[in-house]
Amino acid sequence: MTADPALEQRAINVIRGLAMDAPQAANSGHPGTAMALAPLAHVLWTRIMKYDASAPHWADRDRFVLSAGHASILLYSMLHLTGYGLTLDDLKAFRQWGSATPGHPEVHHTLGVEVTTGPLGQGIGNAVGLALAERFLRSRFGPEVCDHHTYVICSDGDLMEGLSHEAASLAGHLGLGRLIYVYDDNHITIDGPTELAYSDDVAGRFRAYGWHVDELGEAANDTDALEAALRRAAAEEEAPSLLILRSHIGWPSPTFTDTPEAHGNPLGDDDIRATKEILGLPPDETFWIPDDVLEMYRAAGRRGRTEREAWDKRLAGYEGDREAYEACIGQRGLPGWEDALPSWSPGEKLATRKASGKVIEAIADKVPGLVGGGADLTGNTGTVVKGHGVMTAEDPGGRQIYFGIREHGMGGAMNGMSAHGGIVPVGGTFFVFSDYMKPPVRLAAMSEYKVVFAFTHDSVGLGEDGPTHQPIEHLAALRAVPGLRLIRPADANETAAAWRVAV
Repeated sequence: MTADPALEQRAINVIRGLAMDAPQAANSGHPGTAMALAPLAHVLWTRIMKYDASAPHWADRDRFVLSAGHASILLYSMLHLTGYGLTLDDLKAFRQWGSATPGHPEVHHTLGVEVTTGPLGQGIGNAVGLALAERFLRSRFGPEVCDHHTYVICSDGDLMEGLSHEAASLAGHLGLGRLIYVYDDNHITIDGPTELAYSDDVAGRFRAYGWHVDELGEAANDTDALEAALRRAAAEEEAPSLLILRSHIGWPSPTFTDTPEAHGNPLGDDDIRATKEILGLPPDETFWIPDDVLEMYRAAGRRGRTEREAWDKRLAGYEGDREAYEACIGQRGLPGWEDALPSWSPGEKLATRKASGKVIEAIADKVPGLVGGGADLTGNTGTVVKGHGVMTAEDPGGRQIYFGIREHGMGGAMNGMSAHGGIVPVGGTFFVFSDYMKPPVRLAAMSEYKVVFAFTHDSVGLGEDGPTHQPIEHLAALRAVPGLRLIRPADANETAAAWRVAV
């Protein structure tokens, strides 16, 4: 879109005003990051991303992940402005009980939210799964039905979390182009400057993973530079991209710019008034959105409709394997898939992990979206998808994934794969390692993702590996997770029944 530069600047400042007003009204929230990244959000939603606000579930839309979920008011502001159905009253109810604008974004709760990023780092893993699913479907069914990008805003907190290392390493190994992270390098944490605890060479780290890295420097307010960098990254097909953006949290607050206070506290009436005067906003008005700004953003929200309608026509005329495509998108089996489930004679002794492997082997052709593997324990956990190729950078359509010794990253990626649609992901590891991936297991349950976590070697009698590998309390811990369907089959036939439930 092209717009009058003065109108664009006023629109960006309106986002900053909302970022101050909503936390102030709630007496709770994180204004500073949203204020600093308002130009980035403006560029993403008006110049870069492919979406149609009137069709938020369009399968070929670009995906956006706010891994820095504490900055939720930034996402909510854009969803309201571009016309996703989030109202101004919803913004005024920010962080209130029962509102559509909770403190951190939640999928299925607010239209336009792609994943429940929850604790820091989870969005990093989810986005890897989103990008992996897009590339898998594009490879399998063609770009005429799947052809989009994944955009992520992440923070220093995301990159300090261990999950980010696992997920980024996997993404670099798989060469996941079209995956674009913008790292908000604002040098501020709750405790104070990041230098208190953080001196990583982030650019060097991600280059070592095999990523395309673009150090943008002081470009947080330069919309043209942001657009150019995002377009360079979007053109990368062979590697994921990290754009490092030096921003100033809380800018242009005269009191709280570049301070920890701007991270997690409302700025207060006096500072908000002073900041609005600097920005040219009405200092005594709250939630101010002039008509011309709203119309500009609503036009941006309608911009993708023509492309979405063209996609609808392409899908209607699609001559590929439509039955398999629809089963993948529906995350279900082909008609009659249950007939492929194996059975065993009563009393036949077969380890349930081996029976699970037999089930996967039997149903893989009938559940075309079944994709996955193990965290370096593929054979041990029975998560071999035989005869369907291994997913690599060169073969993105393979259905066997070697996740490596990255349990937490595996869980986060599987959640993203499920959230994207088109895949029923399965990931296997020893039950004791469920400790390493508890956050994505819990988020999968809360978010109602269709994910199969295959935990094995769960016996309290498994003594040879010593007390460190005795998963004694783990069963009770996972049974306590709301929304998690936990099945512990006692024999091979119960294992087949468990898979029937899962699919």
